[in-house]
Amino acid sequence: MRLPTWLAQHLAALRALLVFTVLLGLAYPLALVAVGRLPGLNDKADGSLVTVNGKTVGSALIGQAFTDADGNPVPRYFQSRPSAAGDGYDPTSTAASNLGPESVVDTIAPNPDDSTQSLLTQVCVRSKAIGELDGVDGRRPYCTPDGVGAVLAVFHANGLTGAITRVVSVNQVAPATPFISSYQGVPVELAKPGEDYVAAGGLITPVRGDAPAHPAVPADAVTASGSGLDPHISPAYAELQVTRVARERHADPAEIRRLVAEHTDGRALGFMGAPGVDVLELNVALDKKYPVG
Repeated sequence: MRLPTWLAQHLAALRALLVFTVLLGLAYPLALVAVGRLPGLNDKADGSLVTVNGKTVGSALIGQAFTDADGNPVPRYFQSRPSAAGDGYDPTSTAASNLGPESVVDTIAPNPDDSTQSLLTQVCVRSKAIGELDGVDGRRPYCTPDGVGAVLAVFHANGLTGAITRVVSVNQVAPATPFISSYQGVPVELAKPGEDYVAAGGLITPVRGDAPAHPAVPADAVTASGSGLDPHISPAYAELQVTRVARERHADPAEIRRLVAEHTDGRALGFMGAPGVDVLELNVALDKKYPVG
């Protein structure tokens, strides 16, 4: 007896569904799990976890902070680059800050908890802090000495033209001191919380200042990676920290540099990307060779 066409089509579809369910829903995933268990691949399949004395301390693929309970850098450790993922290095909230080069004006609210920093101020704050931590020049172009964006709102008599009538340092509030006392003969005021100087017609004017053209603090020390999870820093940022780490661990700086070199990855395939230092693996090696306390 020949089945009706519609029934034969439904049975064929059901057979195809069962076959592909077995192949793609069972056999293929199990085959990938089995491949992930092969020697040399099982560590990567488990997340490239790093263990010390049987305790998992992190992943070689995900950055982490080396700070104390108050969020201050622990001086004996190499510090990671900043992170914009959640509260920092959160793999469930991987993201960039989405702030760009035009983000130079802070939002200063009457309630400090509602204030937000521009990308420029974030960079200035980080560079100043790293300069103080590592004993180097933390100055950067377009940053004030107190570590915020050196940006003025300049008001003209005719909007964008005419005599200057008012100048406000938009990222500084009392009790700060304006980073310059006057601009083209007009006294510089401090910003007032809640004021929108852009909407009020101020012409936003960054001021470069006298910082060196090539800052001592590298760019990766003051900006987050695109994912916010990058576990690597540049060799330049690692070198900046060598003296501090060697001092805190009572070690020869040359030996610390040797450890840095051992934990520096080269360019992918020899030509892609840039060399990087895995901070977690380097700090684990430091604790093993130069324990503190």
